[in-house]
Amino acid sequence: MNRLAFFALWIATLLIAACARSKDVVTTAHAATEKVRVSTAQAVIRNVPAAFEVTGTFNADETSDIAPPVAGRVMATPANVGDFVKQGEVICELDHRDAQLKLEQARAQLDEATSALRQTQSRIGLNGAAKFDATVVPEVAAARAAYESAQAQARLAAADAKRYESLVASGDVSRGAYERARTQQETAEAQANAARQQYEAALNGARQGYGAVETSQATLEAVRAQFAQAQKGLEDTTVRAPFEGHITARPVAAGEYVSAASKIATIVRMGVLKLQLQVPEQRAAHVRTGMTVTARVAAYPNREFTGKVTAINPSVDPSSRVFILEARFENSGAALRPGMFATARVLLPGGENAVFILRRAVVRDKTTDSDQVFTVDRGAAHLHVVLIGEADGDSIRIRTGLAGGETIATSGQSELFDGAPVQIGP
Repeated sequence: MNRLAFFALWIATLLIAACARSKDVVTTAHAATEKVRVSTAQAVIRNVPAAFEVTGTFNADETSDIAPPVAGRVMATPANVGDFVKQGEVICELDHRDAQLKLEQARAQLDEATSALRQTQSRIGLNGAAKFDATVVPEVAAARAAYESAQAQARLAAADAKRYESLVASGDVSRGAYERARTQQETAEAQANAARQQYEAALNGARQGYGAVETSQATLEAVRAQFAQAQKGLEDTTVRAPFEGHITARPVAAGEYVSAASKIATIVRMGVLKLQLQVPEQRAAHVRTGMTVTARVAAYPNREFTGKVTAINPSVDPSSRVFILEARFENSGAALRPGMFATARVLLPGGENAVFILRRAVVRDKTTDSDQVFTVDRGAAHLHVVLIGEADGDSIRIRTGLAGGETIATSGQSELFDGAPVQIGP
């Protein structure tokens, strides 16, 4: 190839490269001026109830580490971790054979003491349902009848002797007849005195018999107490749930020996949960029992739970400068769990202005772990990092990052960047 031909080829190559570079510049310029089509909505300001936000942890309404009333070997554990048990439902069964034998022995002693009491009562004719009256005891009643008969005979003999005494004075009867009448009177009076002593002895005997009845009754009551203890000993071998709730721990198994200090299960009541919130001391003058509290947990990011303030700790922690506020939440569906961390809002009297935008306008940036929003102003997109709050239907509150009134991009955010040209349209 001669020099002229080589030069002509070199010039042609430069021209082609120049044309290519010109084309790339035109393409880049065209791309830089291409606008991203977005739809928009306004950031609106609403008046909402005044509130402040704090964090806390949910706790069970009641938690109980259950221990057996008596020591023994575990025979069965019907309740497992996670089970829901009702009050009185069996959680653990201990070996009850020894307690059963003690109960049978106590029952035999009770039958024996009951029989002894009945025999003692029958000896004095006492009806167990009637009040004691010594005069109705058969022996006492017979002695009394004999005494009354002897008294009547003595009175009759005394009357005869007095009549004979008058007749002797008038000479109608002999002195001998009068003496016989006097002797009969003295004999009758002696018999009456003897009958009285027998009657009193019978009364004393009946009273002593009633004392034996009281002793038998006391013995019976003591045996009844022993029987009740034996019954309780047998019942204590069956461990039951003290209230309804969920089993969260069951550290024992069949065959283990447990003492009265051993924990055989843990039960929690979850129908109502207590949320303990750490509130800065500056809020101490603003909170009252009965205030509404809303809470969110990580397990349900789009769900809000509502409770009421039920207790306020009067003391402030001197190191953290916070005090504990307790709110109770109904938890019939068991959605909330003890130990869950919650972000809560305590609603105060009155209201405040808040900025709301559509939920779909918020973009989550995983790189910076932040929520972002693009505003549209003078044909360009502007990036804002925001802090979101509670949701209200399709809208969500923006706590920081927007002032309200801005035009917000609600679509096409994946193509936007700070300063990107935009075109508003469907």
